[in-house]
Amino acid sequence: MTLRRALIGMTLLAVLGDSLLMPFYPQYFAERFGELRSEQVGLYLAAVCLVAMLALPLWVRLSRHAHPLRLLILGQLVAGVLALACAAIDRQWLFWPVSLAMIAFKASYLLMYPYVMGLVGTDQQVRTIGLLSVVVHLGAIAGAMLGGGVLHYLSPARMFVLMGLMDFVQMAISLLLLRHAPQPARVDASTPPRPREEHLAIARLCLLMLAFYFCVYLARPFFTLYWEQLGGPQASWITGLVYAIPGMLALLALALHYHAGQHLTAWLLLGAAGLALQGVEQMPLVLAGRVLFGWALYQLTVALDARLFALSRPEHYGRDYSLINIFQNLGVLTASWLAGVVVRDAGLAAPFLLSALGLVLTACTLRWLLVSAPAGAPLCGAKP
Repeated sequence: MTLRRALIGMTLLAVLGDSLLMPFYPQYFAERFGELRSEQVGLYLAAVCLVAMLALPLWVRLSRHAHPLRLLILGQLVAGVLALACAAIDRQWLFWPVSLAMIAFKASYLLMYPYVMGLVGTDQQVRTIGLLSVVVHLGAIAGAMLGGGVLHYLSPARMFVLMGLMDFVQMAISLLLLRHAPQPARVDASTPPRPREEHLAIARLCLLMLAFYFCVYLARPFFTLYWEQLGGPQASWITGLVYAIPGMLALLALALHYHAGQHLTAWLLLGAAGLALQGVEQMPLVLAGRVLFGWALYQLTVALDARLFALSRPEHYGRDYSLINIFQNLGVLTASWLAGVVVRDAGLAAPFLLSALGLVLTACTLRWLLVSAPAGAPLCGAKP
């Protein structure tokens, strides 16, 4: 197995662990702590995003002095221990600081994305981005189904036991890979300064990522409750399967070798249509909306990530990815908090309609937010 494949496999494992509980936080808080307020769950999800957003730049700074795999070993060791501690906690006031500390150490695995991209040539970047996107969706599918099964058949605390075990497995794989892993490209005195236009292009992409992730994640936190309210099958693993439909569409796109990111405006509008259908409160339309939304989401994710690495340079991958990740998490953070408030005041269907409106507005500003990348860069042919 090549180093690149092993690192991609570790990414799958990391996403699987992170996705175990993500669709089911409302149910977890209700069963574990008796917390039924949607705004409280939304606030916790916002705090998770904030911690991840602040932790990654620190890990990137540390990676200038230590190999990313060494940092991953440390991060996953501590995260695994804290996950086991979360499994034993049944008080919400204690769960918050311990679980958020776990998230901060888990964030070390995000170093693998720019590291893997630095290992491949520019001609392989779009293919690698598509593969990583599918790996993330596959992990989310498996995580949602496994998490639903654990929640349905076992105690909620077992979620964190599984998370901890996955962290320890990642740590063990990192130890095996460390001996043969090359050093990543680094900025040194001979690195030429970046032109102002490059900084401006990255800044505009940050704003686009902020808007895109806000719209996408506004509809996520309470989807499982929404589906169950519509009268869908009550088995948690089935709910997890419906939640994971967008990930299945990503797998289908990869299997068909289909990526058509040339016209991002069209994909944004298709995603908006899918979200609007999900807000109609009819199960067949919700399922159709999940399919449309999932197809558009894959195309947009690959095209936007490809644009990042086309605008950046290998020695700046870590820093630029960290900056983009901050704006992505700002979008997720704001969406997570707002979702709880919107559900409280307007019901479970409202976030879908707001998300759809947000994607339409994003499409209207796309021509200003997208700028040309250097000639020859692998942009997937992305156009407004």
